[in-house]
Amino acid sequence: MLHMILIIFVVPRYGQKNVLVYILICSVIGSLSVSCVKGLGIGIKELFSGQAVLKDPLFWALLICLVICVSIQISYLNKALDIFNTSIVTPIYYVFFTTSVMACSAILFKEWLRMSTDGVVGTVSGFLTIILGIFLLHAFKDATFSWDSLPEYLRGALSDSSWDQPYKALPTHEDLTPGSRSKSFSSTNSGR
Repeated sequence: MLHMILIIFVVPRYGQKNVLVYILICSVIGSLSVSCVKGLGIGIKELFSGQAVLKDPLFWALLICLVICVSIQISYLNKALDIFNTSIVTPIYYVFFTTSVMACSAILFKEWLRMSTDGVVGTVSGFLTIILGIFLLHAFKDATFSWDSLPEYLRGALSDSSWDQPYKALPTHEDLTPGSRSKSFSSTNSGR
């Protein structure tokens, strides 16, 4: 129902301006396709156990619904990718798709009622970790950063700080030996 409202009323008005319109359609339709695949998987499992699943109209309805949902989902995802940048569409689509699949599974299969507290916490924290990881990947994808350049970035960050003293290296073990202590302190004090 939600996808029909989005397709009929929202797409003509806001589809070219807002990426969330196409993403919401793809996500809602995608959650239905995942549920159809889950139902077809149960049907195929029963088919191999010897039950007459192919005579059941629900099996064929799920297969037809899956084909329609995947076709609509790919069509609107291609429209979103034609209009908006891939680096914007991909992370938003992934987060919305995963959220809608989890919500659809919770509603249709009531999986959350059978999960233990540890399972719920693990699922939610894993989901949040994936969202954070996708955000970080796309936020810093154009940054030129490598392990070799790490000392340069650290030196630049320390020298650009608002401290009133310039950056000085910490004394080494040799600088703190009793014979050289006076030299290192006198050299640092003379620099001030």
